[in-house]
Amino acid sequence: MTALIHPILLCGGSGTRLWPLSRKSYPKQFAKLLGDESLFQVSAHRLSGDGFAAPTVLTNSDFRFIVTEQLSAMGIDPKAILIEPDGRNTAPAVLAAALWLEKTDPDGVMLIAPSDHVVPDAQAFRDAVTAGLPAAQAGQLVTFGIKPGHPETGYGYLELAEEPGDFAARPLSLARFVEKPDAARAQQMLEAGNYLWNAGIFLFSVRSILAAFRAHAPDLMTPVQTAVDDARHDLGFLRLAVEPWSQAADISIDYAVMEKATNLSVVPFAAGWSDLGGWDAVWRETGRDARGVATSGAATALDCDNTLLRSEDPNLQVVGIGLNNIIAVAMPDAVLVADVSRAQDVKLAVLALKEKAATQAESFPKDHRPWGWFESLVVGTRFQVKRIVVHPGAALSLQSHHHRSEHWIVVEGTAEVTVDDEVTLVTENQSVYIPLGAVHRMRNPGKVPMVLIEVQTGSYLGEDDIIRYEDIYARE
Repeated sequence: MTALIHPILLCGGSGTRLWPLSRKSYPKQFAKLLGDESLFQVSAHRLSGDGFAAPTVLTNSDFRFIVTEQLSAMGIDPKAILIEPDGRNTAPAVLAAALWLEKTDPDGVMLIAPSDHVVPDAQAFRDAVTAGLPAAQAGQLVTFGIKPGHPETGYGYLELAEEPGDFAARPLSLARFVEKPDAARAQQMLEAGNYLWNAGIFLFSVRSILAAFRAHAPDLMTPVQTAVDDARHDLGFLRLAVEPWSQAADISIDYAVMEKATNLSVVPFAAGWSDLGGWDAVWRETGRDARGVATSGAATALDCDNTLLRSEDPNLQVVGIGLNNIIAVAMPDAVLVADVSRAQDVKLAVLALKEKAATQAESFPKDHRPWGWFESLVVGTRFQVKRIVVHPGAALSLQSHHHRSEHWIVVEGTAEVTVDDEVTLVTENQSVYIPLGAVHRMRNPGKVPMVLIEVQTGSYLGEDDIIRYEDIYARE
């Protein structure tokens, strides 16, 4: 490559079509759906190496520490992590990244990529990016289109203005964007041979995309520019200013810019791709046996066909007998069973659970925090039992509670515990009592994760019953 490409990873989404594994509090990009790394981590790997700058990440406040934790586990130091005050779709996010990058590399080239896609052949994708780079440097807005493998109704399409031939990765002329079709139209486009799936991946120079926004979406310029100019640094993050950001339209980059621009090129990609937009896509991407059965975790299939069985808890055995075209996904707190043909309707289940005020609709069993994570093991009317894991060197905030007292029992590692003015070390098989109203904190002074069991008792056990006095993570 003749120019350094700045990967811009978008990971603020909260997809519901992969419920119960993907939820608002911990969406699919951070889950290990197809291996030992999350989709976000695999995406960061794919867009790294020769020719790529350190990634810039756009996410929201709830996910910022998950982003840093997962990048750190890979040894990747991001160029920047921009925090969106709230989700405003892809157009404001891309514009914010371009305006921020303009400050440091106005002649740079940006590669916009969602962080929840699956691309089995990472080198083939990097080669496609290389193929599109000259067009991007020449002022074109380059998008990437996927050679369709079946008549998909869940994707938008790109109609080519010229024949793709062997679908080799090279810039081609784009005729138009096509909305998600019905099944009959999708079949027609597949047979026509000059349509590609719209992957939502873009390559362009900073100057070209800013010119396109000024020409086609001028109303976005002032609020997003102000949000970037007034952004404040918070630990290792850059928080975009709340008030101007709220004035930006909620609109995709396709609608705001791409469908209006004339300097468009598309690079075909035929080496395999999926946005994992449903459990049927996960089933297709998972290794299946001769009968089309895919299992994951503590799952067993007996005399099944074309079925996906997953258990996300090693202590929860999922067994399918005589199933055909079935998806079954088990979590510690929720189980999904659906026909493969109804995979896109999983989002309706989430809506139904929200109407019932079920916490499983949006909340993940494990609650990830900057210091580690916790999960509720047992919940009663006046008590709760949690397992808490604290990373080496990490510490919870100095806090107190109005409505509950706590017992801490260390089961792995060592905890440094502060209770009012007393600081003690609590080792394995030791416990400590935190009275109602006591100012307290725990810290892991060791080099291995510290695990403890917390027993809460009181009249109210909600997570909002916390008064923070000090917090090394500057949480608001």
